[in-house]
Amino acid sequence: MKLGDKVPDIVLTDQNGANFSFEKLRGKKSFVVYFYPKDFTPGCTKQACSFRDSYEDFRELGAEVIGISADSQESHTKFANKYNLPYIFLSDENKKAREAFGVKPNLLGLLPGRETFVFDKEGKLLHKFNSMNAGRHMPEALTVLRKNKD
Repeated sequence: MKLGDKVPDIVLTDQNGANFSFEKLRGKKSFVVYFYPKDFTPGCTKQACSFRDSYEDFRELGAEVIGISADSQESHTKFANKYNLPYIFLSDENKKAREAFGVKPNLLGLLPGRETFVFDKEGKLLHKFNSMNAGRHMPEALTVLRKNKD
């Protein structure tokens, strides 16, 4: 994906077993989509909890947070419940979202990539950020949203 591209129109299953489409956010709120390797791993838990700890800041800016990995819906449910994660988690078991967003694997292809995308209210890509450093994603996304606040 390049800056200015529209969010891919795909449907995934959320942690509650419901179908989720990015279309339902378009025209309503900006959103942050972060891809991460795996539920319950140290770096991914740190990243998820950093978004949790700042979730109210995102909401005050009118933004939703969405985490995506190849884990099952059941794994996402357990992950969200264990760490009290209030935002949306999507299961991408067949990697169609990774493909649509162009998220590449890291570490010689051994680990799924860790990449964050920030979209405006119309679903247009404002910013993308790729780093295996889990702690850098939330502040980067929040900074971009603050700069682009309507």
